Amino acid sequence: MPSATEKTLDRKLARILADPSCDEFLLADAKDADMAFGLAAPGLAPGGRPGHGPYRSIHAYRDTIRELVAECLVDVMLMSASTCEVLAIDEGLFDASPVTPAVRLNDTTDIWLGGSAGYARQPALPFASSTISQARFGTALPPSSAPSGRRFPGANLGLFSMTLNDDATLDRDMLAAYRDFRLEAERLGFRHFLEVFYPNAPRTSGGGASVARFLADHVARVLAGVPRAGRPLFLKIPYLGPEVLEQLVGYDRTVVVGVLGGGAGTTHDAFALLADAKRHGARVALFGRKINAAEHQPTFVRHLRLVADGQLAAAEAVRAYHGALATLGIPPQRSLDDDLARAPVAQAYGG
Repeated sequence: MPSATEKTLDRKLARILADPSCDEFLLADAKDADMAFGLAAPGLAPGGRPGHGPYRSIHAYRDTIRELVAECLVDVMLMSASTCEVLAIDEGLFDASPVTPAVRLNDTTDIWLGGSAGYARQPALPFASSTISQARFGTALPPSSAPSGRRFPGANLGLFSMTLNDDATLDRDMLAAYRDFRLEAERLGFRHFLEVFYPNAPRTSGGGASVARFLADHVARVLAGVPRAGRPLFLKIPYLGPEVLEQLVGYDRTVVVGVLGGGAGTTHDAFALLADAKRHGARVALFGRKINAAEHQPTFVRHLRLVADGQLAAAEAVRAYHGALATLGIPPQRSLDDDLARAPVAQAYGG
């Protein structure tokens, strides 16, 4: 068990890089949905209806983050800059925690999903609401000294996200934004991980394996031009399928590959996605909506952890999760049979 101040992210990444065949696996909770969905981001309040509400408040959303961090159930907690300010800077939630705080450092137009059906269908454009200094300190300029002697009271880890659409002009602008971010991050000693979505409005109509190969090829191509000092700690990408994922993982063992969760789906969708991704070389799972839509988030993440650590198979974990809900007196959203089903789940943010 790590000490209170040791971050499991750093310990596990060191082991994975030293021995890519080790069994270490990182879990991250993406609680940055307020950068995308507006009022619906925290999830439905009791009795709410999808698309109509009522929804939980941002304060309730942050209460769940506090609970998950207190129980040390994830390795990384991804948040918006405003949530990080409240929890990390004001409250010091992560000071004595093994959980690493992280902030979404850009919000491309394809995740502008609050009250809009149009942005997600238009080719993604680069944009960033937050800055590195704001992630670290909650201010545009670094203070002369951090409160209580904390060097970076907020987060010293950020997510940079990009969506490429096989359009040379648009993709050049997206990659230029990533280059500029990387250079600033390297100058400031700020760490990041890279999220790459499937094309949201591609010029070509290729699908299936060709889309997965498009994404994997561009990840490899982009990182070829990035020296070690500017590289992401790990990737956050859609599950590319066994063949392409294994090729990407095997291409460069110094690149730690993680999968994003996509849409909520069933409990089996979540657990099996993690198990499949790990089986084919991924070493990180970053789930947002899958966790936020769960009947009881700490119990759901606890069972994700059991799957990640190889202690339960995916279907067994679904049954165990339903048993835990029954013990807690929480009615499941689906019958056990329905929750054991699997179906294709959207991998785009706006899916």
